[in-house]
Amino acid sequence: MKPLLMTLLAFAAAPPQQTFTGTITDSMCLKADHSKMQMGPTDAECTIACIREHDATFVLYDGKNVYSLSDQRTPEKFAAKKVTVTGTLDAKTKTIHVDSITPAK
Repeated sequence: MKPLLMTLLAFAAAPPQQTFTGTITDSMCLKADHSKMQMGPTDAECTIACIREHDATFVLYDGKNVYSLSDQRTPEKFAAKKVTVTGTLDAKTKTIHVDSITPAK
């Protein structure tokens, strides 16, 4: 197969990049409801405490669905905030392979 054709086929097979808007929370408080855990006086502090003290992971909750995030560093500065995540979704694992995270408008 010619190199150009192989490259075009690779791009055609790649999942499309999407945007997702929701709240950065943690895998222990999946729906951004921190009332049961109360690991700090604010939702952001509870989220970060669950990450650090309970081996939870950052997730995105869009009001209906919870998505795991491949990037576990960037979300910390957006804990408990509404954001837009750009990336590709692995539908089987409900994981977003993150390209960027920005504050939602």
